[in-house]
Amino acid sequence: MSMLRQSLVILTLTLFGLGSSISLAKPLTYTLSDDEPALRVGPGSEVAQNNCLSCHSGDYIETQPPKQGAKFWEGEVNKMIKNYHAPISESDAKIIIDYLSNHY
Repeated sequence: MSMLRQSLVILTLTLFGLGSSISLAKPLTYTLSDDEPALRVGPGSEVAQNNCLSCHSGDYIETQPPKQGAKFWEGEVNKMIKNYHAPISESDAKIIIDYLSNHY
């Protein structure tokens, strides 16, 4: 058997094997929880909710290291603005930083 013909046979068998395994695959389904954690209530929580939760869940904030202070949260908020282009105004950013540093 020529090398080209042997390669074609191997390719055909490989494609047939892939096709049969793909047809046996079942779609995966999952259900997301409706329980969205709310941000802690306090001055600035509404501004934080309107800005932060439009891009990520409240879990993201809850899983950050606690009691890091204003410098930490300033860095996080600035990262969201500069790196991820979050449309947060300068005045809202200050409110969010104060809120997060006082409540998380």
